[in-house]
Amino acid sequence: MNSAEVLAALAAALPSDALIVDPDVTRSLSHDEAEWAPVGEPIALIRATSSDQVATTVRICARFGVPVTARGAGTGLSGGANAIEGGVIIALDRLNQIRLIDPLERLAVVQAGVINDELRATAAEQGLWYPPDPASSPWSTIGGNIATNAGGVCCVKYGVTKDYVLALEVVTGTGDLVRLGRVTAKGVAGYDLVALMVGSEGTLGIITEATVRLKPLPAAPRTIVGYFSSTVDAGEAAQAVARRASSRRRWN
Repeated sequence: MNSAEVLAALAAALPSDALIVDPDVTRSLSHDEAEWAPVGEPIALIRATSSDQVATTVRICARFGVPVTARGAGTGLSGGANAIEGGVIIALDRLNQIRLIDPLERLAVVQAGVINDELRATAAEQGLWYPPDPASSPWSTIGGNIATNAGGVCCVKYGVTKDYVLALEVVTGTGDLVRLGRVTAKGVAGYDLVALMVGSEGTLGIITEATVRLKPLPAAPRTIVGYFSSTVDAGEAAQAVARRASSRRRWN
């Protein structure tokens, strides 16, 4: 592989501000928070502003045999956003538009770079709520949350990210832009390719847009503090609370 040829092809196909080769910048955005995971030295960083730019970058890299790594906010703990030596990083943080909040169908259409808490705040204006709440929700992106199937403290009651993803726009490894999933409440026919993409950490494609399910905005939360003499007692108390809640849902 000739790096100069790859960079020339990228420069010819993308806006000038999308291609970054400054090693100080590329190095700073070449990894997530998994300090234990290996990190390679990328030849370039692409700050994409559209799905088409992502697809164009992947097609060029595929032609030259250059590995591609997608990154959102870099808050992951798995090393999934870590660059491969001699590869290209595609940063998705500029794909940050909330395209639609539909209060009737209770869904949102968002680009991959939308911050989790920004989606929640925007949905709340319509009386709706996006439940998945990873600890990094003030900074992490929806695309990254989907790629890692992020959870959070609400996941015991409300589920994890995969339970809220209805449809995806994805750039495949060949640079094709495809749409997977459905926007209807029921979708039981065919292969569940959306479920396959969720948690795949960029190995099957790059998520550029997502349609996610929303719930009605819940009442203001209340915090209860309990003190226990042992972890066993605390566990039994939590089990009793869950059992009581389950019983109430069954009979109400």
